[in-house]
Amino acid sequence: MSKIASRRGSLALVAVLLFALVVYLLLRLLGPAREQSTDDAYVHADFTLVAPKVAGFIEEVLVDDNQPVKAGQVLARIDARDYRAALAAAEADVLAAQARHQHVAADLERQQAVIAQSAAQVEADQAALTFARQELQRYDHLANQGAGTLQNAQQARSRVDSSKAVLEKDKAAALAARRQLDVLLAQQAETLGALKRGEAQLQQAQLNLSYCEIRAPFDGMVGRRAVRVGAYTTPGNALLAVVPLQDAYVVGNFQETQLTEVHPGQAVAISIDTFPGETLRGHVHSIAPATGLSFAPIAPDNATGNFTKIVQRIPVKIILEADQPLREKLRVGMSVIARIDTHSAVSGEQKLAAQ
Repeated sequence: MSKIASRRGSLALVAVLLFALVVYLLLRLLGPAREQSTDDAYVHADFTLVAPKVAGFIEEVLVDDNQPVKAGQVLARIDARDYRAALAAAEADVLAAQARHQHVAADLERQQAVIAQSAAQVEADQAALTFARQELQRYDHLANQGAGTLQNAQQARSRVDSSKAVLEKDKAAALAARRQLDVLLAQQAETLGALKRGEAQLQQAQLNLSYCEIRAPFDGMVGRRAVRVGAYTTPGNALLAVVPLQDAYVVGNFQETQLTEVHPGQAVAISIDTFPGETLRGHVHSIAPATGLSFAPIAPDNATGNFTKIVQRIPVKIILEADQPLREKLRVGMSVIARIDTHSAVSGEQKLAAQ
C-alpha cells in the first residue's frame, strides 16, 4: 500500500508540473511577446530645404555636394547690386523725410512766437481802444460844457472806431495764428508718419540686402544641391537641403497589434542593413497619433459591403542614444530593423520626457 501511495503521489506531482508547463507555454504563445520587432523601419532626420527670400542671379556658390556645414555658414550669394541701389534710395528717402519733419518742427517753434506776437498786438489794440474811448468821453464832456469844439469830439469818435477795427483785425490774425498751429501739428504728424514709413522701407531694404547671402539654418550636411552660378532664382525656390545627421532618428511602422505593451522610454535595439552585425541603442520617444494611412490625401472608405480587415501600422519614433560612433555613418532613408524590449524599465527622466 505504501508503494502504491508513493507512486500516486509521484504521478500527481508530475501531472501538476506538466499542467504548469502547459500553462506557461500557453501564456508565452498566446500572451504578448517580450520583444516586438519590425523591418518596416527607416532612418529619418528633420532636414530643411533652403530657399531664398529675394530674387536674383546666383553670383557665388560656396558649398559642394555632401559637404558638412555649420549654422549661419554662407551657402550661396545672390547678385546684390540691385538691392544695394534700393538701399541707397531708401537711405535718401529717410534723409528727405527727416528734413521735412525738422522743417515742420521749426515752423511750429516760429508759430509759437507768431501767436505770442499776435496776442501782444491784441493787448496793445485793446489799450489803444480804451484810451480812445476815454478821450471821446473827455471831449464829449468838454463839448457839453462849451469848452471844446465839435471837431475834436468827432475826431475822438473816429479814433474809437479805428481802434475797434484794428482790434478786430488783430484778433482775427491771432485766431488765424492759432489755427495755423493746428495745421502745423497735423503736418508734423504727417511728416512723422512719412519718416517712420521711410525708416521701415530702409529696414526692409537692409533685410533684402542681407537675404542675398543664403545661410545654413543649423549644423548638418548639404544634400540635393540644385543651386548653380548664373542661375536665376526666385523666392521659395529650393536650392539645396541641409540634413542634420547628428539628430537622426528612426521611425518604425509597427502593426497595431504589436503596440499593446509599447510605451515611451523602452529600450530599442536597432540593426542597420548597411552594417550587418552592428547594433545601435535607442529608446521609444513617442507613438504617432494615427496610422500612416489616416494622413493619406485620399483616405479609404471602409463602409462597403465587401470589407476585408487589414492590420494597420502605426509609426513609432525612436531616438538614438548618444556616444555611438556608428551614428555618424547613418544616412537618411537607410533601412533598419527595430526591436523593442517591452519589459525594459522606463526611467523617471524618460517618463517625464514622454509627457
